[in-house]
Amino acid sequence: MAAVRGTEPAMIPLAGAPGSPALMTAPDALPGYQALVPAGTAFRNEVAARVVPAIAGYRPGRAAKKITIPILFCVSNTDTVTPPAQTLRYARTAPRGEIKTYDAGHFDFYLGEPFEALVRDQTEFLTRQLNPASAGRS
Repeated sequence: MAAVRGTEPAMIPLAGAPGSPALMTAPDALPGYQALVPAGTAFRNEVAARVVPAIAGYRPGRAAKKITIPILFCVSNTDTVTPPAQTLRYARTAPRGEIKTYDAGHFDFYLGEPFEALVRDQTEFLTRQLNPASAGRS
């Protein structure tokens, strides 16, 4: 309604405890999101409630079968925010898709060794796809 009226949006927490009225309520959502906030930074744990309908119906994987260029799917085996089963199902329909799986949670990919492993795999994929002649020489 706020969007229609042109007023300030109603805000809800972005991450919260299971069962709370937040956008992400997996057990690791709030601590995972908070771990990304640099020390001394103001953290506003909120998002406009108007994004909920768009996110609820957002299924980008449905288009995977139409993507004819190489595509890399990096999937967490233990993701509680975006569970892997549906992602893997979509990824397998991509004609030139490659799938890498990781034993790291949704927010683990942003920090530490899971981040480094993800970046290594993405860099290798991009190097191989964008310059196939030199991919074997790196």
